[in-house]
Amino acid sequence: MEYKQTPNRRLDLLGFFCPVPVHQTRKILKEMKEGELLEVLGDDPETLHDMPALCERISAELISIVEESGEYRFLIKK
Repeated sequence: MEYKQTPNRRLDLLGFFCPVPVHQTRKILKEMKEGELLEVLGDDPETLHDMPALCERISAELISIVEESGEYRFLIKK
């Protein structure tokens, strides 16, 4: 199912590996307001575990994870 809201911020982390994606995502989410949407792009398979764990830890809502050709798109609502 496609989420209709346009992301407020986009974070391109293609080519970066652990711990950079989680660190950068946490940093951006800290700057955002409640209810805003963040799109994170990455290609580190570890993020499939790390992003859900981060969202749970900081009480953010992981809306979706889409994988296409080895790239991952995370949609996170603060």
